[in-house]
Amino acid sequence: MKFFIDTANLAQIKEAEELGVLDGVTTNPSLMAKEGITGKNNILKHYVDICNIVDGDVSTEVIATDFEGMVREGEELAELHEQIVVKIPMTKDGIKACKYFSEKGIRTNVTLVFSAGQALLAAKAGATYVSPFLGRLDDISTDGLSLIEDIRLIYDNYGYETQILAASIRHTMHVVNCAKIGADVMTGPLSSILGLLKHPLTDIGLEQFLADYAKGNK
Repeated sequence: MKFFIDTANLAQIKEAEELGVLDGVTTNPSLMAKEGITGKNNILKHYVDICNIVDGDVSTEVIATDFEGMVREGEELAELHEQIVVKIPMTKDGIKACKYFSEKGIRTNVTLVFSAGQALLAAKAGATYVSPFLGRLDDISTDGLSLIEDIRLIYDNYGYETQILAASIRHTMHVVNCAKIGADVMTGPLSSILGLLKHPLTDIGLEQFLADYAKGNK
């Protein structure tokens, strides 16, 4: 399972990279705005800065909602760096753009996916990644993990190579459960990754080891 971090914060990206388990980054306009990154040139530069920190894929989202605009923005983003993956919305024009990019050899991430049918269309259009938002489904009392299971079954049935990128991860158990049901990638906040480190018995055991060592070396 690949671990992506969902942020535009360079310090958090560096921390995850230094941990040695980071495989990529996902971003969006809201995350950019949260970091105070505004203006087209500044945003594009920030994407390159992220690519220079990590070795893996960096998903960068188009703003346009029409086919021509998505193509124009996506091609510009793809030229920034070889690690760039163009993130496009799950809409009619988004699927058309996904097919266009796949034929041009430009990698894509179809985002805002909330149904197995949408994920099937994205795979048919040649998406590199598909991003079901399980946390947002959980927010409206719908089982987001069941969606991951359905997509996994469909993709396995037909041998689709599109990777399931579990998005809107909220906590550590989301990560564990997505791994259990076969998501290819998770993307979430740094806390969801660091949370995997924690267990009270680990802390108690380490404390005891250190205490015993101290007693034996007085």
